[in-house]
Parts: sequence; C-alpha cells; structure tokens
Amino acid sequence: MLHFTKNFSAPKMSSEDLLETVIGRFGKYQTLIFILVTLGRLPSDYQLVNVVFLVPNVQYVCMDEDAYNLTNHCPCDNPVYDTSTIVSSVPTTWNLICNKRHLGSLSQSVLQVGILFGSLAYGHISDRYGRRPATLLALMSQILFVSASALVPYLWMFIVCRFLIGFSVGGTLICCYVIVMELSGMTFRPYLTGLIETAYTLAYITLPIIAYFVRDWKYLQLSISIPWVFVLLYYNFLPESPRWLITMGRHEEAVKVLTYIAKKNNRPTENIKSIVEKEALHYTKGKGNVGSYLDLFKTPKMRLYTLLNGMVWLCCSHTFFGINQYIGRLEGNLYVNVFISAVSLIPGLILVVLASIYLSRKIALILSFTAAGLTLLVFIFIPSSMTYTILGFAIVGQIEIYMAFILTYLYTSEVFPTMLRNSAMGFVSMCARIGGFIAPFVVNLEADPWVSVLIFSAVSFLAGFMCLPLRETKNTVLLNTIEELEGRTKPKAQNLGS
Repeated sequence: MLHFTKNFSAPKMSSEDLLETVIGRFGKYQTLIFILVTLGRLPSDYQLVNVVFLVPNVQYVCMDEDAYNLTNHCPCDNPVYDTSTIVSSVPTTWNLICNKRHLGSLSQSVLQVGILFGSLAYGHISDRYGRRPATLLALMSQILFVSASALVPYLWMFIVCRFLIGFSVGGTLICCYVIVMELSGMTFRPYLTGLIETAYTLAYITLPIIAYFVRDWKYLQLSISIPWVFVLLYYNFLPESPRWLITMGRHEEAVKVLTYIAKKNNRPTENIKSIVEKEALHYTKGKGNVGSYLDLFKTPKMRLYTLLNGMVWLCCSHTFFGINQYIGRLEGNLYVNVFISAVSLIPGLILVVLASIYLSRKIALILSFTAAGLTLLVFIFIPSSMTYTILGFAIVGQIEIYMAFILTYLYTSEVFPTMLRNSAMGFVSMCARIGGFIAPFVVNLEADPWVSVLIFSAVSFLAGFMCLPLRETKNTVLLNTIEELEGRTKPKAQNLGS
C-alpha cells in the first residue's frame, strides 16, 4: 500500500508560472478575450437550459369521438393543446403524446449524445491543430445548427439537428474553457472558476425572459442563434494559446503571441524569448508532443486520473441536468420557476470562488457533492403540498451540484498536461453526456417523483466518494507533458510498481 501511494503521488512542480510573469495573471487583453468568449458561447449555453421550453410536459383535451373533452386521454388522434403557457413546442408540433411521448425524451437525450461526440472530436482537433481553429469552428457551427433546427419540416430532421447542435456545443464548452484558462496565470485560476461560468448563468437568467415574450419554439431558437453571427469577426481577435504553441515546439510563434499580449497589457517584452526557451526545456520538441486519446490510458497515473475523472463527470452531469429538468416539472409558473432557479446560481458562483481560494480542490469537490446528496435526500421527505419548500430545496440542491460541476471543470483542466488537456476534457465530457443522456429518462420515470430524486442523491454521493483517490492540484503550475505528470525519474518498471 505504501508503495502504491508513493508511485501515485503528485509530481514535484515549480510554484512559479513563467508565462504569468510575461503576460500577467489576467490583464486587459485576457479580459477582452474572456468577454468575447463569454458572449460568443451564449447560443450553446441556451441549448443546455432551453429544454423546458422546447420539450415541456404538454396538456391537451382529446377531441376524438370516443373520448370527447377528456383531458390527456390516450390514445388520441385529435388533441387540442393548452397554449396558455407555451404557444408552440416540439411535442405540439409533432404530436409527441401517448405512444410517441418517448420521442420527446429522445430529442432531449440526443443533444447529450451530440455533445459526447463533439467533445471527443473537438478535443482531438484542439490538441492536434490548435485551440484557436477549434474554438472558432465550434462557435460558428453552433449558430448554423441551432437556426437550422427551427426551419426543418420533419421530426427526424429536428432530431438530427439536435445531434449536430450538441456536437458544436461539446466543442464550444471545452474549447472556450481551455483557451481562457491557458491565457491566464496560475494565481488567477481560482477566480476563473466563477468567471468562466458567467456565460451559462447569463444564458440561464435571460432565457426565461426571452421565452416569455417568444412563446413559439421555432422563433425562440432563431432569436437565440441568428443575432450571434458576429462571432465570424472573432477570426481577427482570438489568439492561439502560447502554452500549446510551446508544447508543439512552435517557439517563434509563441514568442510573437506572448509579445503581442504583453504589449497590450503594458508589460516588458525584453526577456520573452529566453523565458519561452526555458519553458521549452521541460519537454521534447516536435510530433512527440501531439497526444491522442490512447495516451490517456497508457501510463499508470494518467489512466487512474482519466477513469476517476470520467466517472465523476458522469455522476455530476446526471444529477445536474436531472435536477434542472425536474425543476421545470414543478408546480407554479414555469417562467418564474426557471428564472428563480437561474438567479439562485449567482451565490453558487461566489461560493465556488471562495472554495477555490480557501479550500483544497479535493475538499471543495467532496463537500459540494456531499451537500447536494444530503439536500436531495431531505427533499424526498417533504410533503407534496409544500410547493414552495419543494422548489426551495430543489434549487439549493441544484446550486450545490452546480458548484461541484464548476470545480470538476477546474480540477480536470489542472490535472492533465497541455499536450492532452483538451483530449482529456473531451473524454470526461463524453462521460458527462452519458449521465446527461440518462437524466431525462430518470426524470420521466412513471414511479413516484421521489424515486427520481433518490437516484440523483445516490449518484451525487457516489461522485463525492470517487473524488477521494484524486491528487491535489491547487497552487500548481499547469503541466505540459505526460512525463511531467508521471514524474519519471526512475525506470519504467519501478513506476509500474513491479
């Protein structure tokens, strides 16, 4: 046991971030890039939360001869839908009721499948061809596919569009996160945990307001996609990650990018070339630094961190998206419920920054998952007549699992080296989509509602348990290569514990 602990301990790392000394921890230029990325990824974040308006539970009166004026009767060939809340939705457009109801859940889950494959594809593209082209491609494709989903005439086309939307969302989420993080200094990363989620929170808060005035799902999709054509201009503004350029052996390009950023931040530029050369000493130049998904499983520590992080992401996503959709099913005004749920995430952003500053990564993660599990466990004992209490506990549970999600993003981006960071983010995001894919079916269980919540609670506890073997990454410089992660100063046989 002692031998195992020794082999899987954290590698020794410098406490100084050399690139931070060049461009600053988070200067004016990083702030500009952050604002551009936050605004640009809003269409993707809208797609993560708009399911309650696109595919809601629909109420109808059956006008069939043998079931005239019966409410929600099945089977029913001539339904008249209640349009008092939402005028037009995906279920009302294609009559997804009775034996077609499962197609509504499918249209939700296929988005997660798209994100799964998109995360893998964009993770590979980003690590092999660069952060900049991958980010630009994801931001531009999201607009195309979201707007297309509103124009297709058939359900199968809509489902295909949902998959393609998910594909672009998968790229947007990981690429935008990584490019901002790699442009930031080590000492700013705790604050970045809250700042990077500004886009999701902003989308969540503004969506019910937009949906209140745009109650036709097709016009809603167009209104949250077409105005974002300005991301085409990002081609002239987004830089390549200097950390990635150095890892790829493209030192001259890295010097140019760092010099440009340093000038924008009013910092000295005299020693940039020597700093890049010093940073480059940590790894081998050239193709050897182009990683693949297979590299995530080739070495002991990498394999351990990949599998553990993948399971944590699966559990976290399952609980988060499950509770998010569950809130949309609660009694009361749909728009008010979603808006309150969204606004309540703001304290979560503040708390997660404080947790990142004052707590270790492991402790913060475990506490967030445990708190969410306990809150949801209490939730099932509240009488159904206490509507506002139920909503309150559901929102608190959502805040806690949201904090865990943000912290999980931060930890995963810190623990993996630059040459595999986006590939790792792609893999764990794939695992998250498996959890997200299952969530709608758990929410729609025919059993009592407490069964769904109990499942979400148990999964949250499991995620906290899976965090126990993880190593600490707080106040560590981002690693560049697998060798740095493994700390290979001894023969391979000894590292394997043989």
